[in-house]
Amino acid sequence: MSQRRIVISVEQIKSILNLRPHPEEGGYYSETYRSAASIPGDALPDCYGSARSFSTAIYYLLTPDTFSAMHRLKTDEIFHFYLGDPIEMVQLWPDGSGKLVTLGTDIAHGMRLQEVVPRGVWQGSALRAGGAFALLGATVAPGFEFADYEAGRRKELTQQYPEYAERIRALTR
Repeated sequence: MSQRRIVISVEQIKSILNLRPHPEEGGYYSETYRSAASIPGDALPDCYGSARSFSTAIYYLLTPDTFSAMHRLKTDEIFHFYLGDPIEMVQLWPDGSGKLVTLGTDIAHGMRLQEVVPRGVWQGSALRAGGAFALLGATVAPGFEFADYEAGRRKELTQQYPEYAERIRALTR
């Protein structure tokens, strides 16, 4: 039995999923879920400052002319690879270490379909060279608020993580 290859354009994906430019990070996104229930601010760690939805989820699309800029969140973020070409994600940890993760469908060769980025870990992603697009999902709990997003600064990150300087430069504005 042969597999049928799905052919879809970036413009079709953006239209079907109602994706729009991400105002902070880059790429394109659409929030697909925001829990109606919330966690009171006084039940959360002090870093949040106010109530949060239990969870949120988005679609997230990267194209050759976009990237997910270096940033960190106050919550864990779970990425889900859905469709397209592999992306390379750099993660920079508070202890000074870092790692490169490839999200994609070739799990036999180490690509990951899911990846958890713990809270406080710097992250940034881009399509692997030659790719046309990657469609991902991201789930955050407690739910995402733009107040929880911290953009990475090129100078500080390259000083703290010199072995990742080239990737940091490529993933910062």
